Amino acid sequence: MSVSEARALGRASQRSVPSLTVGLLTKEMSEIGQVFITRCRHHFAEDFLPKIERCLELLSDQQIWWRANPQSNSIGNLLLHLSGNVRQWIVSGIGGMIDARDRDAEFAARAIIPRHELLGKLKQTLSEADNALAKFDSGRLLERMHVQGCDVTALEAILHVVEHFSMHTGQIILLTKLITAQDLKLVVSRR
Repeated sequence: MSVSEARALGRASQRSVPSLTVGLLTKEMSEIGQVFITRCRHHFAEDFLPKIERCLELLSDQQIWWRANPQSNSIGNLLLHLSGNVRQWIVSGIGGMIDARDRDAEFAARAIIPRHELLGKLKQTLSEADNALAKFDSGRLLERMHVQGCDVTALEAILHVVEHFSMHTGQIILLTKLITAQDLKLVVSRR
């Protein structure tokens, strides 16, 4: 079912049920939205970031910028890209801050930026994103916005960033295992 079909169904159901039921459904949907936002915040801070930090603990600055081939990204490029993506979609798109992203520069970077700078930038961006999500009214999840040339709902924007961050975290883990040839002893977040 598309978002527009779900909205139409929601409007139709609002006309056919008593207002008390609509109020309860609205409250329940708001609670579901808040749980969704809370879980997304958890994934960034308690799941993805600790895994990336563990990888960076095991790598030198040179290893962070290693590329398997010219068409591949280094871990350094992926970290810059994650910072840019989260900033554009969450901090700017959801939080309303100015979007000044230079996406191409994230992938073009070749100079070694030290690990502590890369991690500091990512943590700062995630802190700002967490703040934007904490302040976001879950009742607005179906509001439309324009981010990176895409017309999406706030829900779609947040979900995009979570899945995107997860994918690149997996790439960072794989590259770290390839470079170090060791068990990373990652703790899986189950909560």
